[in-house]
Amino acid sequence: MGMINGFKEFIMRGNVIELAVAVVIGAAFTGVVKAIVDGIFNPLIGAIFNAESLNDSMNVTLGASTISFGLVLAALIQFLLVAAVVYFAFVMPLNTLKEHQARRRQAGVPLDPKKNPITDLDLLTEIRDLLAAQNGAVTPSAATDVPAPYTAGTSPSGPEGAKHTL
Repeated sequence: MGMINGFKEFIMRGNVIELAVAVVIGAAFTGVVKAIVDGIFNPLIGAIFNAESLNDSMNVTLGASTISFGLVLAALIQFLLVAAVVYFAFVMPLNTLKEHQARRRQAGVPLDPKKNPITDLDLLTEIRDLLAAQNGAVTPSAATDVPAPYTAGTSPSGPEGAKHTL
C-alpha cells in the first residue's frame, strides 16, 4: 500500500503536471519550428549550396557511405531557433516582468491586481506585517528583510496564542 501512496503523492505534485504541460507544448512547438526550418531556412541555405534543401547539401561520399554535413547543420539551426524563440518569447519577458514587480514592491508602489495578481508570498507578508503591527512589534521586513525564526508551539502573539496546524 505504501508504494501506491508514494505514487499518488508523486503524481499530485505540481511540478509533475507542469512538466507534462511543458512536454505537450514543446511537442506542438517543435512542429512550428520544423516548418520554419524546412520551409524557409533549408531552401535558402540549399540555394546557396545548389541543393534542393540543406539536408541534401554538403554530402561527402566515402566508398559506399555518404556523410551528410548538411543534415547536421540543419539540426543545429533548428536547435538554435528553438532556443532563441524560447528565450526571447518566454524567458526574457517573464524575467523582465519579475524585475519590474520586485522594483515596485521595494519602492512601496501597490501593484494593480488586474495586471499583477497578488502572490501567496505577498499575501503572507502582508498578514505577517499586520499581525506584528497589532502587537506593537517591529516587522522583520521593516527591520532587516529577514523573517524571524519560528519556534514550534508559538505564534506572533506568544506561546499562548493560536496554534495552527495543516
